[in-house]
Amino acid sequence: MSMLLAVLLAGPQLLQAQKIKIVSGNLKFLKGVDQFDLAYDYEGMAVGKFKNEEDYLNERQAKLNEKEPGTGDQWRESWFADRDNRFHPKFEELLNKNLGNKANARQNNDKAPYTILLKTVFTEPGFNVGVARRNASIDVEIHFIDKATGETRAVMEMSKIPGRGGFDYDTGIRIMEAYAKCGKELGKYLVKKAL
Repeated sequence: MSMLLAVLLAGPQLLQAQKIKIVSGNLKFLKGVDQFDLAYDYEGMAVGKFKNEEDYLNERQAKLNEKEPGTGDQWRESWFADRDNRFHPKFEELLNKNLGNKANARQNNDKAPYTILLKTVFTEPGFNVGVARRNASIDVEIHFIDKATGETRAVMEMSKIPGRGGFDYDTGIRIMEAYAKCGKELGKYLVKKAL
């Protein structure tokens, strides 16, 4: 019964994540493109109730170090390491899976005429303390940049992309699942509407 309630409550959040909005340009120029370069940007990202990431990191690191010296420092290192070790690979994996045989996207792709820049503008890390929890989520901008000219040809937005909740006590795993969902939805959208 509690599982059914959790699914019903999560439903609206899952539906929101599927909305992709084009905020500038259009995607007509992508017709026939089969290679993309990938890049990531976290500059100016807000986190939870904090308007900037550094304030969040400082508070969380201090709290963890107060409980047990050194754990906050380790947590901070993991916060940044998770980008290359978890978020980017998971986004790329699900993006490519959903692009299917239409296109390939990867970092440092010299064959690609366009770069997909995934800019994370907001991260809700969520929490799980046993008796209470909040799912992770991210808001992103997706910039399509012409590699030859540096011109941004189109910008899309996705918001409230859900990450994991449940029994995951690891912040990185919760957020990683939001990047997986982002890659999946972007890949499906590009195949359906652009490629």
